[in-house]
Amino acid sequence: MVSVVQNVAIDCVDAYELARFWSAVTGRPLDPDDKPGVREAAVLPAEGPALYFNQVPEPKTIKNRIHLCLRPETTREQEVERLLGLGATLVADLRNPDGSGWAVLADPEGNEFCVLRSESDHAATKS
Repeated sequence: MVSVVQNVAIDCVDAYELARFWSAVTGRPLDPDDKPGVREAAVLPAEGPALYFNQVPEPKTIKNRIHLCLRPETTREQEVERLLGLGATLVADLRNPDGSGWAVLADPEGNEFCVLRSESDHAATKS
């Protein structure tokens, strides 16, 4: 017997607004019952666990112990620019001149996540 991951829970100050950000990041819809002011909101992926946002009274104060790693459909650089335009901030640029590495960003509430190389980025650096 095994357990299946139902969702990834993320504490936040504004569940609906943070879910809207992640909905834009992933291109996946919010739960149809979610609306401004809800204390819990979810982004529903095509497969895998939901991203579940749970409103808590305290703000984030330390580095995440768990985070999401994103593999974009476009290039890593294009995706980093898109996410910055959505309201993310660059926390650490760990991209290397040879194309390896990743970028660490934070969502509007400061939760860190990584943007990895895309499949096309990977293919372009193979000899």
